[in-house]
Order: sequence, then structure tokens, then C-alpha cells
Amino acid sequence: MIPEVFKERMKLMLGNEYEAFTESYRFPASHGLRLNPLKTSIDKITAAFGTALSPIEWCPTGFYYNDTIKPGKHPYHEAGAYYIQEPSAMAPAEYLDIQPDDMVLDLCAAPGGKSTQIAGKLTGSGLLISNEIVPSRAKILSENIERLGIRNAIVTNESPARLTDFFTGFFDKIMVDAPCSGEGMFRKNEAACDEWSLENVTLCAKRQAEILDCAAEMLKSGGRIVYSTCTFSPEEDEETIAHFLSVHSDFQLLRVHKTAGMSDGLTSVTKDCIRLFPHKISGEGHFIAVLQNTTTPSADNRYFKNTVKSVKEKSIAPYFDFSKNFLNTALSGTYLLFGDHLYLVPPLCPKLDRIKVLRAGLHLGTFIKNRFEPSHSLALALCEKEVKNVFRLSLESDEIYRYLSGEALPHTGEKGWYLVTVDGFSTGLGKLSGDLMKNHYPKGLRKNLF
Repeated sequence: MIPEVFKERMKLMLGNEYEAFTESYRFPASHGLRLNPLKTSIDKITAAFGTALSPIEWCPTGFYYNDTIKPGKHPYHEAGAYYIQEPSAMAPAEYLDIQPDDMVLDLCAAPGGKSTQIAGKLTGSGLLISNEIVPSRAKILSENIERLGIRNAIVTNESPARLTDFFTGFFDKIMVDAPCSGEGMFRKNEAACDEWSLENVTLCAKRQAEILDCAAEMLKSGGRIVYSTCTFSPEEDEETIAHFLSVHSDFQLLRVHKTAGMSDGLTSVTKDCIRLFPHKISGEGHFIAVLQNTTTPSADNRYFKNTVKSVKEKSIAPYFDFSKNFLNTALSGTYLLFGDHLYLVPPLCPKLDRIKVLRAGLHLGTFIKNRFEPSHSLALALCEKEVKNVFRLSLESDEIYRYLSGEALPHTGEKGWYLVTVDGFSTGLGKLSGDLMKNHYPKGLRKNLF
């Protein structure tokens, strides 16, 4: 049940558009998926799903899908070829204007939609720090970073205020998808209706202002912040932006392109903000503001003097033995040990010893006694040309479904580790012993997709 107080507020906001707004709630929510450019192309995904997909105008890698397919129960999903995401939620990251080698922070990142979108735009360059303050949500974020095969992301579990202690003036771009009252999700999520109150709107607005202040402190001169919410509340949207601009004279609100159906902000000061209403677009409610730091960029590189140092090769010798037998070319970068776990850290990564880190780049695997066990993360980040042995599976055969459910499969060839792929998408690992490919797909991920 939509709260009556909310309805009255929307009547005042929308005027003669209110009836069209309420009428939109009679129709089902739109569903979207966004392909992962680190793994696939538009042609390959559209060939797989055909007419079930139609383009999302504001996201070149985004598609609506209809009820004839179930993309969440598909081997390509398990291989990280795409991310299922509400269509409107694909818009904010498009306005970050990601460039090669950017240092990017996604400050409120779970469950990972915008982080994985940013990573796709970085195409393996630069550094992405994806932060989530709630531990359980940070774990889900880390799992999605893993599934999409992202190598250059650090997943942290800190408060925004805590991060400012380490990253003052560090980032080129910052995504602030702020926790909000969730009014834009009423059609999609009934729990959002039950949890809504005017008191929560006020609480959210206060928290959003604090988060934006932290973001401003961590942005480089000349850098960009994209602020977004999934709420209609002016207190959390235009008023938050107006307040931010009033206390940060070194920032301006940028005028950006709006696609068909996108609306202006509600006031003259915030006209260049973007509102997405469900009666004007095929998606849920969203708000976007693009903020630019106007101070002249400096050439100060002091943060790069405290980067992570690689461990000595002899201390991780079993990994290099594995790498020589499994990879065509050794992975270059900085190697970092967290206990028995080995990570490949993105270049120019700052020291992480005083930050709560869930994922320090690419998890390569684990040392068990005197041997090295490669990780599922490594498998999902690799492609066929990078490895010596590939176990190729196809949707045309039931073997991929048997693999994902945990079965060992018959195979002949050179013994040892294999990258398992489905139609070219890396999916997991197998180890050939005799004529049997032993299944190393993680037990916690195994499922029956028949």
C-alpha cells in the first residue's frame, strides 16, 4: 500500500501529471540487463537472446528483457557475461565520464550494479575502489565483482568518513549512489512502502549531506561526482544538492544531456539535475546530479609514493610453478598476501594495511601446505587465449549444466588445470586426472539450471 502522505506530496510536485504517475503503478516494472564489456559484446548477447531484448536509450550496454527469458537462470549469467539491473539505475554511471586510467570511488556500492558498470568502462585500466559500510552487503558486492571477472577493483568495508582519512584529494571520479528513502522503488519493492516515513526522509537527507561532504574531500581538483538516489523526495534530491553547492563554492552543477523522457530538476538552482519518473520512461524513479570541482588540477603525486609493495617471488614460489604450467603469459603486477590468500593488486594502489578490505584486487588463489590452489575469481577473470588448457562447453550440450551443478565430466587430454568455458565465456576451473575432469566449481555456487 502506497502511503497517503507520499501521495499528497507527489500531487503537489507533479500537478496535472499526477494521474499519469499513479496510472504507471498499474503496470509491471521493467526488467533490464547490462552486458559486461570485459567479457562479451552486444552482438553476442543479442544473438543469444534475440527479440527478447530491446535497447535502453540512456545506457549503450543496457537492454530491457521480456518474460520469455529468465536471464538469472542461464549459464551466461554464472559466467559474468551480464549484470541484471533495474533500467533507471543504469543511468547515473553513464554521467561519470570515465576515462582510461581514472582513479574511481564508488562510495555506497552494494550490491555492485554501478561498480561493475564503472569497471566495464575502465576496461581493466586505472583503479576502482568499491566501498560498502554494511558488512553483509559488502560481501554481496565482492561476489558480484568476482562474477564479472573484474581485476582492478578493491572492495572495502568502511564508513565514508573513515575513508577520508586515507584518500584526501585522491580520486578523479566518485559515484555517490546514496542510501535513501526508496520512494522510486515502491512499484518494484513493497517493503520500501512499509519502511517509508517522513522521519526517515529527514534522516536520509542528513546522512546524504554528510556522505557528499566526504566525497568532496576525496575528489581531486577538477574531478567529478555523480550523486544519485532512487527517491522522489526533494529533501533528498534538489535540497541536498542546493545545500551542497551553498557550502562548497569550488563545485558547480553541470548541465548534461538528457535523453527522451528525462525531466529537469524542480528549481532554478537545480534545473540541470535529472529526474526519471515512471510515467515518462520505462523504469523506476531516479534522481541524478553531476557535480564538478572547479579548482585547477595540480600535478601533486604524493599519494603514489605510498603504494602497495609486492611480496618477494620466492615467498610465493608455488604460485609461479602453477602459473608456468597454466598460463600462457605470467600476470604482471603487484602481488600481495592476506594470510594464505594471494592477490594481484591494481597498479598504483595505495597501502591498505589500515583499511577493512574484503577484496584486494584479483584473488589468485590460496596456499595450502606446499601447493597453490587457484581461485574461482582467477578463472572468471581469464579468457581462453591466456591459458594453456581449455575445457570448452556449449549451450548446445547438457555438459555445462552438469558442470554448474558440480558433476565431474569425462575428458581426455593433458592432465592438470583447465579453464572451463561456455561458448567462450570463462566459467570456472576443472582439473583433469586420467579421463575425468574433476569439478572445481565452488560448492556454494552450484545450482541446477536444467
